[in-house]
Amino acid sequence: MIFDERADALRLRLLKPWSFKAYLWRKLPLAACAGLSLRQLDESGCTVGLPGGWRTQNPFRSTYFAAQAMAAEMSTGAPALILVQAAPASIAMILRGIDAVFTKRIQGPSLFTFDDLAGMQAAIARAAASGESESYTGRSVGRGPDGAPAAEFRVSWSFKRRS
Repeated sequence: MIFDERADALRLRLLKPWSFKAYLWRKLPLAACAGLSLRQLDESGCTVGLPGGWRTQNPFRSTYFAAQAMAAEMSTGAPALILVQAAPASIAMILRGIDAVFTKRIQGPSLFTFDDLAGMQAAIARAAASGESESYTGRSVGRGPDGAPAAEFRVSWSFKRRS
C-alpha cells in the first residue's frame, strides 16, 4: 500500500471535482483558469485532463505549450503531494526543472499521465531517511483527443526532510 490513511484521505478529497477546483482556486488559480481536472490518482498513476478551446490554445489553434507544461507538472506534483503526506517525516518538495519534447500538435482536450509512483515514493523515502536532498525526475506523457502520444515531459522534483 503506497498511501497511508491520512494521505488516502487527501487523495480522495482531491479526486472530488469540486474539491479539486476549490484547491486550484486557492493554491493554483492559473491552473483553475486553464480548467485542469484530476482524472485519476491511485497506486497505478495520475492522469490530469486539459480542456481544449480558447483557454488553452495558442494563435495556431493548437494547445499552448505552457498549458501542456502545467498539466504535466500537475500529473507528477499531485502524487508527490500525496506521497509526502504519507512519508514518515516532514518532507519539503520543490520543482527543480522541466524538459519537454513535442512530437505532434494537440488540438482539443488532452490527458497527461504519470505512472511511476513507486519510483517517486522511493526517492521520498530516501529523503526522509537520510535528511539529504533527493532528486526525482518523473515522465509525463501527453495524449491528444486521438489518444496518440503528442508530448513527453520530464519533470524534476527535489525532496528533503525538514529539520
